[in-house]
Amino acid sequence: MGIAATLTKAFCFIGIILLGIALRRIGFFREEDFPLLSKIVLKITLPAAIAANFANKEIDPGMLSLCLLGFLGGVLYILLAFLLNAKNSREKRAFAVMNLPSYNIGNFTLPFVQSFLGPTGVIVTSLFDAGNAVIGLGGSYSIADLVLNGGGHFSPKKILKKLFRSLPFDVYLLMTLLSLSHIHVPAALCDFASLIGSGNAFLAMLMIGVGFHISGGGEKTALLIRLIAVRYAVALLLSLGFYFLLPFARDVRQTLCILALAPIGSTAPAFSSELKLDPGLSSAINSISMLCSIFCIVCALLLVL
Repeated sequence: MGIAATLTKAFCFIGIILLGIALRRIGFFREEDFPLLSKIVLKITLPAAIAANFANKEIDPGMLSLCLLGFLGGVLYILLAFLLNAKNSREKRAFAVMNLPSYNIGNFTLPFVQSFLGPTGVIVTSLFDAGNAVIGLGGSYSIADLVLNGGGHFSPKKILKKLFRSLPFDVYLLMTLLSLSHIHVPAALCDFASLIGSGNAFLAMLMIGVGFHISGGGEKTALLIRLIAVRYAVALLLSLGFYFLLPFARDVRQTLCILALAPIGSTAPAFSSELKLDPGLSSAINSISMLCSIFCIVCALLLVL
């Protein structure tokens, strides 16, 4: 698949978001429908997609350090969310913690990697995404929940308890353990998960479109601009650092360079809805981050290939 086909697929995701916006505008969807869509994504299609994409993949234990990179990237953004919002309200701190970290790998970045970086790129992406999953599928949600409702008393036990209540994270952990143990999932179960998971990208993008709106005027617009600016300033630095400073083979560094520029995880609006943290603004940030990532990733591909 060439760059034109890859861009077409990326813009199809944007088109589905626009479809969700249009369907809400004409009354097909209402604001009250967003929590239902997010529940379907988080509890059904996303876990199925994770299981299908990870099933029967062999992981080389020697490359598990790539998982750590995906995890530490998310931790860095969480720390920045705290530092930049130290004087703000709990709600704003929790919103930043929920919407600044994590990467949209499977639904967005993987097509670019598959098209231009081949099998090695896919393996690197899967390992990076395993670390990212700790943040995107429950870690940032757990910490945001504690910021919002925990009175500021952080406990690893509480974070782990909330993390393991995230079904997508539980599925990711299970599939990773099965892969490391060389245990194969029955083909019938893989096919069943694949059938359900094939609808995840569409539903996740549609959900973002249905939830997309910014109310509250300049204050929320300023928050959107600040989060996007911080996200992509750091992403560019990480991308350069991954490519020029890490001691991996060139094809591994090329892949990491692209992954650093991935958009914000598509689960952020759904988790924001669960925490009652303005899913409309979260959806807007998510959508704009996709546009920014299309531009950044295409430029990076032209430079590193």
